[in-house]
Amino acid sequence: MTEQVSYILSKISIPHLNILFLLGLSLFGGTIGGRILQKLRIPQVVGYMAVGILIGESGFKIVNHDVVSTLQPFSYFALGLIGFMIGGELKKDILVKYGKQFIYILLFEGVGAFIVVSMLIGIVGTFLFKDWKLAWSLGLLLGAISSATAPAATTEVLREYKTRGPVTRTVLGIVAMDDALALLLFAIAFSIAGSLSGNIHESALRTFIHPLYEIGVSITIGIVSGVILNQFLKRYSEKERILVFSIGAVLLVSGFALAISVDMLLAVMTLGAIITNFIPKKSKEIFKLLADFTPPIYVLFFVLVGAKLNISYLSLPIILLAIVYLIGRSAGKMVGAVWGAKISKAPKTIEKYLPLCLFSQAGVAIGLSILASNNFPGEIGNTIVIIITATVLILELTGPYFVKLAVTKAGEVGLNITEEDYLQKTRVKDIMDKNPPLIKENASLDEILRIFSQTTNFYYPVITEEKKLSGIISVDSIKNILAEKELVGLVLASDLKEPALATIFDNTMLSDVQKILDKHHLEYLPIVTEEKEVTGFIERRALDIIVSTKIIELQKQAEAT
Repeated sequence: MTEQVSYILSKISIPHLNILFLLGLSLFGGTIGGRILQKLRIPQVVGYMAVGILIGESGFKIVNHDVVSTLQPFSYFALGLIGFMIGGELKKDILVKYGKQFIYILLFEGVGAFIVVSMLIGIVGTFLFKDWKLAWSLGLLLGAISSATAPAATTEVLREYKTRGPVTRTVLGIVAMDDALALLLFAIAFSIAGSLSGNIHESALRTFIHPLYEIGVSITIGIVSGVILNQFLKRYSEKERILVFSIGAVLLVSGFALAISVDMLLAVMTLGAIITNFIPKKSKEIFKLLADFTPPIYVLFFVLVGAKLNISYLSLPIILLAIVYLIGRSAGKMVGAVWGAKISKAPKTIEKYLPLCLFSQAGVAIGLSILASNNFPGEIGNTIVIIITATVLILELTGPYFVKLAVTKAGEVGLNITEEDYLQKTRVKDIMDKNPPLIKENASLDEILRIFSQTTNFYYPVITEEKKLSGIISVDSIKNILAEKELVGLVLASDLKEPALATIFDNTMLSDVQKILDKHHLEYLPIVTEEKEVTGFIERRALDIIVSTKIIELQKQAEAT
């Protein structure tokens, strides 16, 4: 017996058990943390990352560096999905209409952060290190990194609060193009800092050509893969196949971009943009399927982001520089965004609230800081990595709150509601006909026809003297009787009524109403009390009109915001 137990234990892979356990812990813990902070009116993404910090490098170290490294492909997958969804927002008509506005704001906020951070770090660093070359090299590199804005946390807040409008549209446009600008600015800073410090001996031409190559190849990968994916998606209508092909394409593009060391996010964003513009009608279904698939992946991703943040290496000079970096980056982006909005003549809501949406920073910034540390070994590289790691923690936790504040103040929360959202949040009593035409059981055919002539309904509830539901009369059933002329004077409502196959209460959710209608193949539902008294009536066609009208109203409201 002992030998059998030993044999079984020897076959169990403890690392795999640990990974599965930690994934479960992250998912449950992240969801609970997000829900708690949501109750406190703080975006859920902050709760996800807070749980990650508690179980990660800066907390109880339940999730250690090796586990985070093992799960790095999963993080890339989540980022790929996020990038693909952002690309889906870059519709041709929006780019044509607002492209100039996006570019002005992007340049001003990105270059603004670059200049302000470079100047402040250079000046303060000169006093701290007594070495102006080191200080200004550090300033230029941190300035370039400061221009990057993280799309993940920002778009998660927009998704959570179902926002729609000018601010939301502009934020999505900016974060989609931000990577390219950050790479170009980093190339400039890389070249100048290398000359100042003497660490880099590559030609200036090569330094400038590389980011252009990276951007060009990333976009090319996205375009080619998008054209190929379109051909597959056009041939299939099954939701399962569409979902599998879409996720497979995101994985292939992300993996290939990483394999040849080009910008993964830019590649998958381009893929998403190609899909939404080549097959606009079908793309709505594709992105809806992915939106239903991604929530647990996003939770795990943000928990892992928090888990790998380590702030234990901070010293007083580094803390001071980190504060300067935060102030300079925030001021540069905010002032730059305002000026970009003014010059591009953007709506006042963008000028007023967009600056609050540009604080979050994560993946691209960390990647560039690691690149800097590899090429600038010693004090410059170590300082950059520590400052970016510490500030990313602060910005990722505070950034989502400011995004929520901005879209709330701009009046864009809840305007991106779908038909499914509306059905799940609305009760029957909010839209029902509270005074439906009622037909008494003893009503004659003449009385029934008079009621028909005064209304546009297709179905009518038949009630007893006590106003209790007795059955249903339809317009079609009357047509059949009118054909039998000898019966016209003898027919009463009780002879024409059909049994009501289902009823609902006024507090029933519209999503449940839809399910009942579909289940019983009905075109109507009487609304009754516990005692079966009729209090209202709803027809499927009327429900469809009400829901469609509401969605259109919200869309117009979003455009007019």
